[in-house]
Amino acid sequence: MTVTIPTESVAGPPPDPAAAPASPRGRSRTRRSVNLAVGGILFGVIVVIAVVSLFWTPYALDDTTGGRLVAPSPEYWAGTDRLGHDLFSQLMVGARLALVVGFGSVLIAAVVGITLGLVAAVANRWLDDAISSLLDIAIAFPTLLLAMLIVAWRGASTESAILAIGFAGAAIIARLTRVTTTRVLAQDFITASRTSGTGPWRLIGLHVLPNVWPTLVVPLALQFGGAVVAEASLSYLGLGSPPPNASWGRMLQEAQGTVLVAPTAAILPGILLVATIIGMNLLADGLRDVADPASRSIR
Repeated sequence: MTVTIPTESVAGPPPDPAAAPASPRGRSRTRRSVNLAVGGILFGVIVVIAVVSLFWTPYALDDTTGGRLVAPSPEYWAGTDRLGHDLFSQLMVGARLALVVGFGSVLIAAVVGITLGLVAAVANRWLDDAISSLLDIAIAFPTLLLAMLIVAWRGASTESAILAIGFAGAAIIARLTRVTTTRVLAQDFITASRTSGTGPWRLIGLHVLPNVWPTLVVPLALQFGGAVVAEASLSYLGLGSPPPNASWGRMLQEAQGTVLVAPTAAILPGILLVATIIGMNLLADGLRDVADPASRSIR
């Protein structure tokens, strides 16, 4: 007698599509969405605080009527410092200063760096070598030391900090722009565009910059985070924006002597500083994946 064994009893039931593991592409898409959302929330909170500080702060920055080292309360949400200034008002204005220095220095680094990188990529050999040598020297020079020299030369101010940090970061953007532009210019579609009679500057505007820009998003975001840290470092050393402007770096410097008595004066500026950097980096990483089709296909 022939015994028929059901196929299901040997091979098991058919796989459940819902229980199948997520594909690498699906996980990558989820990770990009999480980065974009978390980065947008963190950085958006800082932006909202900075914008609100333009129109309203709980107290004026020079108001010292709150008493020294008052603990957080409904009247003083973050407490007061050793001179009686409201800490929450200083945190709000410090967020505005951080964004101004960050965006201003990144704008300078982008304009100067991209221009130098494009010129080096399309120039003749000797000009390319000269620009590359200058970039190597600038990259090897410590960023904070260069910023300190420029601030010491022009005087401590917000404008000096923006110029110093922007020029210090331009060399890295210029080197990356030169390398990326050289690769793009070697592509076949560039040769075809040149054959059709497209001029060099029109070629850069139509083909080079759209292909180079996605590669620069994350480095410029890192420049933003580095600029915020550099401004805080300069303010900590007394070379940043002078009073009555509030800076997270100067708040940390002033709070180091009373950190055991009033820890919020040191903890809160540090939290906002870290949140700004992490938020901008995550936001830029997510935007890079959205803007660059090549990175999406690779992942």
